[in-house]
Amino acid sequence: MRSSRWNAQGNIYLVTEESPLTAESVRESVDDTDGILEVLSAGEDWLEIAIWNPDGSQAEMSGNGTRIAARWLAARTGALDVVVRVGVREVRARMLDGPLVEQDLGPVEVGAPEETAGVRFVAVDVGNPHAVVEGDPADLPRIGPLLETDERFPERTNVQVARWTGDEIVARVWERGAGETASSGSSAVAVAAALGGTDVDVRFPGGPLHVRLANGRAYLTGPAELVG
Repeated sequence: MRSSRWNAQGNIYLVTEESPLTAESVRESVDDTDGILEVLSAGEDWLEIAIWNPDGSQAEMSGNGTRIAARWLAARTGALDVVVRVGVREVRARMLDGPLVEQDLGPVEVGAPEETAGVRFVAVDVGNPHAVVEGDPADLPRIGPLLETDERFPERTNVQVARWTGDEIVARVWERGAGETASSGSSAVAVAAALGGTDVDVRFPGGPLHVRLANGRAYLTGPAELVG
């Protein structure tokens, strides 16, 4: 499969125009990355993509993935503003200095605190499902797989364990269909929303992403770079 390799704060995706992909072809080609972005169609300043997880399942949304897709198109056409369509969701991205991209990810919905399997969490919808646990991020290897497949989430869920440290939030993420990853854009939004951060850096092992929440919408800023 012909593809380019992109890095978004430790999240590595392959971008390909070869289509259609299948679950089997994805599993064969994904290698050591966090997934594949399949370009379904594109214009000068817009593109439509499918987001594939390493296990061959598809994701409804990815903050880092859509940022990579926007930067991929901008590198081709020179567009400074790019619309990325994923299913029914549209992400608007604006190219900033260097590798930075600011995205309008759209509406965010935050649920009331819940408990399942002995774990207290907050469900957040960023176009894809999240379960945010406030606690020690070191607990992620236990909590992540436990919540991902809990019966509370029949379609599985992304899981974050996070806590405030000074004026930023530190977090680790267990992505549905991928396991632990170094970073996640939609997870950064979910964590900020669940922990009450309206203009904050969320620091993952791969580095920080900036989240701003305003009028029920999420704005995410972070890098995306071609690495091969």
